[in-house]
Amino acid sequence: MDSAMIAKISKAREYAQEPERISFKSFTVEFSGKHQAYTITFDNGNWHCECDFFEQRGVCSHTMALERVLGVMLSPPGSAGQEQA
Repeated sequence: MDSAMIAKISKAREYAQEPERISFKSFTVEFSGKHQAYTITFDNGNWHCECDFFEQRGVCSHTMALERVLGVMLSPPGSAGQEQA
């Protein structure tokens, strides 16, 4: 392996230890629920899920699970951030 690649691997490890460097602006995921799959989007701090519960309440088990998985990475540095369920 060349020295440039070794340096990049080292930097990647360092960055992975500092998730506060990462802030998501938008993304789309497919979430496999117990009964069916749902498309979930995150755009500029706002969630949307196709499930009926989200349509009624503005939050659901799918979005709360993603908040737990992604943790601090959803909040831009220095912001109050998303409430973690």
